[in-house]
Amino acid sequence: MPHEVRAVIAMKKDAPAEVQTILVPDPGPGEVLVSVQACGVCHTDLHYREGSAGGADGFPYLLGHEAAGIVESTGPGVTGIRPGDYVVLAWRAPCGACRACRRGRPWYCFDSRNATQPMTLLDSTPLTPALGIGAFAEKTLVAAGQAVKVDPAARPEAAGLIGCGVMAGYGAAVHTGGVANGDTVAVIGCGGVGNAAIAGASLAGARRVIAVDIDDAKLDTATQFGATHSVNSRGTDPVEAVRRLTDGHGADLVIEAVGRAETFLQGFAMRDLAGVLVQVGVPGPEARIELPLLEVFSRGGALKSSWYGDCLPSRDFPVLIDLYLSGKLDLGAFVTETISLDEVEIAFERMQRGKVLRSVVVL
Repeated sequence: MPHEVRAVIAMKKDAPAEVQTILVPDPGPGEVLVSVQACGVCHTDLHYREGSAGGADGFPYLLGHEAAGIVESTGPGVTGIRPGDYVVLAWRAPCGACRACRRGRPWYCFDSRNATQPMTLLDSTPLTPALGIGAFAEKTLVAAGQAVKVDPAARPEAAGLIGCGVMAGYGAAVHTGGVANGDTVAVIGCGGVGNAAIAGASLAGARRVIAVDIDDAKLDTATQFGATHSVNSRGTDPVEAVRRLTDGHGADLVIEAVGRAETFLQGFAMRDLAGVLVQVGVPGPEARIELPLLEVFSRGGALKSSWYGDCLPSRDFPVLIDLYLSGKLDLGAFVTETISLDEVEIAFERMQRGKVLRSVVVL
């Protein structure tokens, strides 16, 4: 029998998100029903509401994807997880059969699993769940592989954040960027993803971690996550500043966590020879860059994009939770405020003004 639950819905492009009652079915084969305990408010949810993620054809969207909760029930054929398990939801659940998975690269899975049954409005209109999750809801239905069991000692408002932003930033540094002991790292953009990259680089043994932003308050916060130096690029040339802080050479690794053409170009220029630039900030569809091809060739190194921090959730989520519980990764410091479902639209406005690292819905 379908479950009637309250949820945050984006009905049409650019319209304010609204709380409605929706129907969530019992799990079918390979699916699990999760009682959501907490869900972070991520920029990607705002992109869905604006129609820039998922596209106009996907409305109405069930928003929310950065969540932790308790497995309430499982469908036929589900193994390895059972009712009562404490889980963090992942928007990548490797299929095991696509060409990426067959080549031993499941973090690139091209056929990631989602629940097959739709969640709907009361009039049976199917909803498109954000990133295949839809967790601004009292309950949500996901594929079993999306529910990653973690240590229940972790507070849900902190644990849920590794489901997207923290994993993306941490993984951009550790997995995509491959930070090595003694490296110099610059991170452009000190929001939730950028600070997670700073934390990851620090934990991986970077010698210097340089935070770059236009907001002094964000730069102050970045020091809590392991930044050793900071650069306010509003009044300072960030490329020259990073070079001064790296003996004139530039950084071994630059992580662009903004998603703008101008910050990407700054990151390209502030690398050392053979340095790596990782883009983890999500750009808008209109963003364009132009680079001299000779510079691309002569500087060497690599330009990479990071998909979800190139993570494997079943492997990496428990590791990050262990780091949190041991006091090495302060997930709680990402939580600026806790809110209700009814306050998500207000949280979007605060996020756009740069006033929060993360607002977290607690149910």
